[in-house]
Amino acid sequence: MRFAHTNIVSTNWKALVDFYIKTFNCKIVPPIRNQSGEWLDKGTGLKNVKLEGAHLLLPGYGENGPTLEIYQYENIENHKFIPPNKRGYGHIAFEVENVETILEILVKNGGSVFGEITKRKVEGVGEINFVYSRDPEGNLIELQSWK
Repeated sequence: MRFAHTNIVSTNWKALVDFYIKTFNCKIVPPIRNQSGEWLDKGTGLKNVKLEGAHLLLPGYGENGPTLEIYQYENIENHKFIPPNKRGYGHIAFEVENVETILEILVKNGGSVFGEITKRKVEGVGEINFVYSRDPEGNLIELQSWK
């Protein structure tokens, strides 16, 4: 058994893919997905599903690592931004060399700052430097660096 991917449902999959490529050096894993049909309806539990998107290879794991799947459904149900303490999936995290530098790049590429950059010593583990941020569609991202 192995972890395969995490999915983000997007209102503009091409723009969000571009953000993750520019900000975190992700790479598209071909092919671009353009899917529909009875098989997809059955698997998702939805009716008349049509979606398009891509898988992005995440940095640090090589060619067979887990991916970030960004899909845009033809019919999307919108919701408010989810706060970090909401039940369910909360955020994705990237371990980076320099939190401040990547946060600047994230904002330049259309993301936004959510929390404050914070340092904390964790007994027996080391010192973490981290902050929560959002991608251009409001999904939470943690940037972290350990010493």
